Amino acid sequence: MKFLIVIGLIAVLGALASAGFFMLRKGQKSDGRDARMARALAVRVGVSVALFLLILLAYFMGWIQPTGVPMGH
Repeated sequence: MKFLIVIGLIAVLGALASAGFFMLRKGQKSDGRDARMARALAVRVGVSVALFLLILLAYFMGWIQPTGVPMGH
């Protein structure tokens, strides 16, 4: 399960980097650049929501357990 979460986080960072690349890229037409940047950001949001739902599902199914941080006695 940890492997899937790490892969999801890497996918989120990849989509964010892609959007940044398309934002900073210089070109003749800004329409293509803007559409690609918007698509990359939409993919990032979609992957983030899917990852969040996967973590919730894993918690409810008992696949992952919260460990918490000890607060002292």
